[in-house]
Amino acid sequence: MAWEKIIQIDQGWLLSLNGSNSLFLDGLTVALTTAVTWIPLYVALFYIVLKNNDNLKRILFVLLGVGACVLLAGTLDDSIIKPNIARWRPTHEPAIGTLVDVVDGYRGGRFGFFSAHAANTFSVALFLTLVTRCTSLSATLIIWSLINCWTRIYLGVHYPGDVLCGLLWGGLVGSGVYLAYRFVCKKICFSQGSFISDAYSSSGYRKSDGNVAVIVFAATLMYCAIRGCTMLQ
Repeated sequence: MAWEKIIQIDQGWLLSLNGSNSLFLDGLTVALTTAVTWIPLYVALFYIVLKNNDNLKRILFVLLGVGACVLLAGTLDDSIIKPNIARWRPTHEPAIGTLVDVVDGYRGGRFGFFSAHAANTFSVALFLTLVTRCTSLSATLIIWSLINCWTRIYLGVHYPGDVLCGLLWGGLVGSGVYLAYRFVCKKICFSQGSFISDAYSSSGYRKSDGNVAVIVFAATLMYCAIRGCTMLQ
């Protein structure tokens, strides 16, 4: 009974948060959830890692860490967890599927537990936050992840519970990958000292470089807003 009650609450939250009567929000959300939209941000992050690491091994380990986050958080979810748990996405759920506000015909795959978008983005955001220790960059990455989480609920392809579990799993993966990265770098590759200059974060990343990601992120949001405005025409 308790589990059924939780499911009902999850469905209720989804229906209250899903969709709107705004064509602008529909267009904005579709743009935000499209993978290619975030390519400039990925390029900016790569630039930051490349610029702030003069050791090729360090660069490779950061990139491998990001790859491990995606593999363990998202790929594992899509290939193993979703098909075995087999919880219907809201858009395919027989009980409420007809009540879900579908945007531009997008319904996603059959199963949705848990959200790979939430797990992927949050694991990467947390890993890079721990690696760079740069406040502006960290805030940008966390907001980026939360925006991706919101789009999944708005589009009706994930329940809030799917997103919450994705965030929890992503947090575990991001933290675990960072601990592995730190161990390998310290024991096999190199140790990292502390940086006390105001120009650098405690892990040696130039704080001003974090602003590159902030600017690219803001520009991407503006692009998505423009895409939303085109829906009004």
